[in-house]
Amino acid sequence: MAQVLSLANQKGGVGKTTTSVNLAASLAATRRKVLLIDLDPQGNATMGVGVDKHELKETICDVLISDADARSCVHRLENIGIDLLPANADLTAAEVELMRADGAQNRLKLAIDTIKEDYEYILIDCPPALSMLTLNALVASDAVIIPMQCEYYALEGLSQLMDTINQVRASVNPTLEVEGLLRTMYDPRNTLAKDVSDQLIEHFGDKVYRTVVPRNVRLAEAPSYGLPALLYEKTSSGALAYLALAGEMLRRKSPSMMAGAAS
Repeated sequence: MAQVLSLANQKGGVGKTTTSVNLAASLAATRRKVLLIDLDPQGNATMGVGVDKHELKETICDVLISDADARSCVHRLENIGIDLLPANADLTAAEVELMRADGAQNRLKLAIDTIKEDYEYILIDCPPALSMLTLNALVASDAVIIPMQCEYYALEGLSQLMDTINQVRASVNPTLEVEGLLRTMYDPRNTLAKDVSDQLIEHFGDKVYRTVVPRNVRLAEAPSYGLPALLYEKTSSGALAYLALAGEMLRRKSPSMMAGAAS
């Protein structure tokens, strides 16, 4: 049964989609069965794994609004080793529909429940807003991964996101947890970055992943080729960081699970 993880941060440009795509590929490289759900109307995760969002016939929008079978909308990406539930701009209209629908916040959870047994990890790339789509993701998830830059305004945004997570936990998903905080685009030469990093560790302790994703040109270039960094330039510091993150997550979940990666 899959662990469902939302990658959420209402602040844009923090590496959320980059993390979604590259973490999915890295978990797949350890022979885990992974589904990536693009829940952002921009469709960046969809394009980032080489699927043309403009040519899609069925997307996550159809699953949420038209009760389409989730399994029939999944794309198998053999080159990356993951499955994708894609998104495009239709999702913007879907959000408006959801706001008028009964039980709207549970739509994604109901869809995921029908395919949960097919995977070990389901990663949801959330839009950069605390919206109805993000609420659907949080209701459907076991835990949240929060990618964030170590800068001043990031701490304020983090506070708002934690408030939302606590509200969801109190009202509709009492088992929702913070899986971890991931420091992205990190530059150790930046004094502010180090100060914010220290504050995160002080307040969140071991919820802060030891893995740090550095600023890396290859990570920025890879989406334009429709590939995760692991397939674009596997020796790049960005690709290696996400492999390390996947390993850290597996060790956190259960040290015995690492045996699967070595078999």
